[in-house]
Amino acid sequence: MELIEAIRSRYSCRNYLEKAVETEKIEQIMDAARLAPSAKNFQDWRFVIVTDSNDRVKLAQAANNQMFIAKAAVIIAACSVCEEILRCGQKISSIDLSIAIEHIALRATDLGLASCWIGSFYPDKVRSILEIPEGVEIVELLAVGYPADSRKEPKRLALENIRCYDKWQF
Repeated sequence: MELIEAIRSRYSCRNYLEKAVETEKIEQIMDAARLAPSAKNFQDWRFVIVTDSNDRVKLAQAANNQMFIAKAAVIIAACSVCEEILRCGQKISSIDLSIAIEHIALRATDLGLASCWIGSFYPDKVRSILEIPEGVEIVELLAVGYPADSRKEPKRLALENIRCYDKWQF
């Protein structure tokens, strides 16, 4: 699959087949995360890959009872072991993990899988379920699996509405 095709095909899937994701594919999507750029090359990301059905249900409950998450064959807890803040005032963890997670999402799309970013969750509950130590930031959850639906064309702003050149012209 061409990169632009993966970008255009990726969507937030909320309906998954009850089909396990092969370990080889999990390793491939995680390798895509490993290759992501990282501020100061800290490579601060750590990922807990959850395939156990009971734990997936618990994570779905910890994510405001979004039970579609439990139907994904894999839930990835994306964590950071870095507390540094960049000179611009942004946390390294949020930026590094966002890049790595989207690498995962795009590689998953390339492999015929679908994904959904999950930001609505209770970190303390996730920490308890996955035994993540204090001091490790849980940045996002990502549901991954074989889609049981298809992508609907999202409404996107026209290019001229989101970009300008040289100075702010909006």
